[in-house]
Amino acid sequence: MTEERPVRWLDEAESDAWRSYIVATLRLRQRLHRELADRHDVSLTDYEVLVCLEFQPGQRMRMTELATLMGSTKSRLSHQIGRLEDAGMVRRVRDPEDKRGVITELTEDGVRLLESAAPTHVEGVREHLIDLLSPEEQATIASAFGRVLDHLTQVEG
Repeated sequence: MTEERPVRWLDEAESDAWRSYIVATLRLRQRLHRELADRHDVSLTDYEVLVCLEFQPGQRMRMTELATLMGSTKSRLSHQIGRLEDAGMVRRVRDPEDKRGVITELTEDGVRLLESAAPTHVEGVREHLIDLLSPEEQATIASAFGRVLDHLTQVEG
């Protein structure tokens, strides 16, 4: 039987940091989503999938790797990819090296959507986050969340 550790409750400053992070990231993602949806008829999560594929060799990636990169379940990603496939933005093909595996590829329509939507997204990221921070604050955020990502990768891996 494992011994339970006492809970280390958040103090006021820690609680303020946590709540600010949660509310700000939620509202930032909602705002970026709205801008992409209104101007380009694409959701933020779909845009993020297309960007992930764009930066891969051959603009293609195995579904399992894409799910990991997106922080998504295979099932949820499969539904999302199905919608993107129906819209002509991606296509799924069998992995030639592993017939059980599936690869998702960015289509020409997906590339065109990215070319059209990327300026809107980058302008939103700048306006609602990057330009509000000093270079030192940007470096602090990058360092802090890099550590969080490394930690989560280790405990999940």
